Amino acid sequence: MKRAPQAAAKCDDSGEKENNGLARNDSISVTKTSAIQGATPVQGATPVKGATPRKLVPRPKNAAERAARVKNILTLLDEMYPHPTIPLHHRNAWELLVATILSAQCTDRRVNEVTPGLFKKYPTVRDFANANLEELGNDIRSTGFFRSKAKALIGAARKILTDFGGRVPKTMEELITIPGVGRKTANVVLGGFYGIAAGIVVDTHVQRVSRRLDLTKHTDPVKIEQDLMKIIPKEKWIEFPLQLIYHGRALCMARKPKCAQCKLDPLCYAKDKTI
Repeated sequence: MKRAPQAAAKCDDSGEKENNGLARNDSISVTKTSAIQGATPVQGATPVKGATPRKLVPRPKNAAERAARVKNILTLLDEMYPHPTIPLHHRNAWELLVATILSAQCTDRRVNEVTPGLFKKYPTVRDFANANLEELGNDIRSTGFFRSKAKALIGAARKILTDFGGRVPKTMEELITIPGVGRKTANVVLGGFYGIAAGIVVDTHVQRVSRRLDLTKHTDPVKIEQDLMKIIPKEKWIEFPLQLIYHGRALCMARKPKCAQCKLDPLCYAKDKTI
């Protein structure tokens, strides 16, 4: 039987780039996102005649005005997406780590379809460590890049057993030594399971929306994270990227963002803003 072709790719998230195809697949309605993935529906997102032209949106002229604008953005995000939850289903830190590795270049919905059977077949870290590479690859085939992901999962399990006594570590420095884990995945696990704000998750949605909102000029995820950490209060580091992710799926899509329905419209002067 022929195997499905697979491009050579790392599942390490450290250099994740924008993928418009993935963004379009993830762009589901606000109501559907809320029902499936735990977000609260956008409040007052009734369509209006049109968005504010970008030329008419006042831009901050100094540090005080920039800080005030960021504060307003955070307030509006809290109104639209209060108390967002991790969209990846998990029961412990290891399952969240596995799900996050699988989510590279794959929708959360697909990952959530795969992981119940996966965790039933491989219930412990040791089961993953002892898994057959080809068999595990077939088990996760539908998530894409299954060979590299299977290799990362087995490597991650063995590293955790050997170096961390079978427990997923709680520090950024330790997590990024694990195969398949970059800062994004580490931040997901630290913030999403342990409640530790060590940094800010930067996925394709966070990258796109933060650039549109002029919160960063960079395209490199690490530099974007550094920019965001300077302007976003630490107590918001866990919720903020989740809000941008839900916003990127519901309204601020890669193509044809729904600016007229967005509460951030009066503060947004993105070049690709729709009117």
